[in-house]
Amino acid sequence: MNRSRVLLAEPPPFFNRGPSATARLLFFSLLSLAAMIADYRFSYLMSVRQVVSTVIYPVERVVMSPVTAYQYAANYFSSQDQLIQENADLKKRLAEQSAQAQRGQTITAEYEHLRALVGIQDRLKTKGLVVEVVHAGRNPFNRKIVVNRGSNDEVKPGLPVIDSAGVVGQVTAVTPFSAEVTLLTDKDQAIPVTLVRNGLRAVVFGAGQGGLLSIPFLPTNADIQKGDQLVTSGIDGTYPPGLAVATVKDIDQAAALAFSRISALPIAGVENHRYLMVLTTHPSTDYPKVQSSDGDQKPAKESGTSRRGRGGRPR
Repeated sequence: MNRSRVLLAEPPPFFNRGPSATARLLFFSLLSLAAMIADYRFSYLMSVRQVVSTVIYPVERVVMSPVTAYQYAANYFSSQDQLIQENADLKKRLAEQSAQAQRGQTITAEYEHLRALVGIQDRLKTKGLVVEVVHAGRNPFNRKIVVNRGSNDEVKPGLPVIDSAGVVGQVTAVTPFSAEVTLLTDKDQAIPVTLVRNGLRAVVFGAGQGGLLSIPFLPTNADIQKGDQLVTSGIDGTYPPGLAVATVKDIDQAAALAFSRISALPIAGVENHRYLMVLTTHPSTDYPKVQSSDGDQKPAKESGTSRRGRGGRPR
């Protein structure tokens, strides 16, 4: 047993040749240190390093290929997810900006329309109230809308309603906080008009459908042409004179007809705008006052009426 332990602890003399391990370690350490110093000072081993790097480069690439492939796959899928998220964010931002741009265009158009309404009020030298359309009737035969001002705002039945282009309709019913406006295209509406070109008087009626107007009771030889513009005559005491009403569209003056068949298109945006204007100063209240026989100041219309005799005829 003791002999076997000695054999295991120390190699036999046959294998115990050359310097010891400690000496070899010290030698190679000094050799490495000298090589490092020589390479640092004189760059003797640069070419050796280049050759060794060139030789082991393929081996290094082969060894690192699994890691490189994993990193490439991870970056690819991460980039795909990031691009998808960025694309969704950009689409959302584009939709928001488009909505904002559309709202901006709408606000700009409404602002220009309101400026035009104020300009009409100044041009007519009358008082007006800007109203907003809050409801539109769904019955195709009754062309009516509801606005957000009523009797509390001095809106009364019979007052004309206009937009920046011309006549829209007339107030027909009023509540304290809203009013019903019958559009001029309604079949129950009629407006006395004058032809701008030659002063021909006529009456325009709503057709009830298609947004058209009709001009009945004109003889077939009446001097009226396509494209002629019709404006309010003011003789009904409801609409101020000179408001644009319609443009003649079609004329049928067949000899077999007793009257011409004439259709016209409204000039105003009857069903287009959100804001309209109610002319709160009724023309019938603005007649000049005259001196009566008893010394009282009375409107000219009242004075003329009081001078009529029986049957409504002047004395």
